[in-house]
Amino acid sequence: MTKTAIQPVSFQGFSRDFAGFSQALGDSFARYGFAVIADHGLPQADITRALEATKAFFALPEDVKKRYVVGTGGQRGYTPFGIETAKDAEHFDLKEFWHMGRDLPPGHPYRELMPENVWPVEVPTFVSDVAWLYDALDDLGVQVLEAIASYLKLDRHFFDATVNDGNSILRLLHYPPVPKDGPNIRAGAHEDINVITLLLGAEEAGLEVLDRDGQWLAINPPAGSVVVNIGDMLQRLTNHRLPSTTHRVVNPEPERRGFPRYSTPFFLHFNPDYEIRTLASCVDGEHPDRYPTPITADEFLKERLREIKLL
Repeated sequence: MTKTAIQPVSFQGFSRDFAGFSQALGDSFARYGFAVIADHGLPQADITRALEATKAFFALPEDVKKRYVVGTGGQRGYTPFGIETAKDAEHFDLKEFWHMGRDLPPGHPYRELMPENVWPVEVPTFVSDVAWLYDALDDLGVQVLEAIASYLKLDRHFFDATVNDGNSILRLLHYPPVPKDGPNIRAGAHEDINVITLLLGAEEAGLEVLDRDGQWLAINPPAGSVVVNIGDMLQRLTNHRLPSTTHRVVNPEPERRGFPRYSTPFFLHFNPDYEIRTLASCVDGEHPDRYPTPITADEFLKERLREIKLL
């Protein structure tokens, strides 16, 4: 049985009633690990152009797409169908994807850890349209983190310097039509690695969140909204006060199996050398520190990429 969706929180509250917005958003994260933010304000025409460029790339022949496979653990360029497998899952996910990361200037200390972007020359608008989406979601993510910091009783700008050069990734996802029943699904049950994930509403349904009672909760956000979820890095930092919740993308109903699904999650990451050390304010007698040994964001990322067969 699948339950109904999470109630949206309007992003208009960020400027009109920041305290109320932060409380509502934080309460949703603390309860579900997820929140739906309505009225995000990103121009739909620009989102549509980025999605059209995405579809144009995935429509290219397989041999052309595979020219953009880069040996960086899938962190840039193209990852073909049938590669990524959810942690501890037996069957691979039914998806292919493209990754764009942050552009860094020459000589930047993180360049050794964050590879150069690659771009498909076959889609002339790809660079400008996809880079716009990356920057827009990066900016929105920083604002969401302001609200999370306020909810945690931290300085509002606590996270600014922890993510300003973060190893954040925009993933362009293509789930092809599902021709028949089988053991594979579009995205197996998993938790995200990063700090927070921002996901614009997909044209096709399928996203589900595992609720505390063991039931799956369908997330079908209204137009003009973005789904945001807590990742494992923030769960660790907050000693599970904000949970990283298991989620999946299920296969469509029979009448929708002939339709592909596209989505564009933005995985916001800490700076690679940021030390994930449990916040003192999230530790007390009833909640002892689950992670007494800190770990850098880059070490944590590599550990998890190996688990999902991308490294």
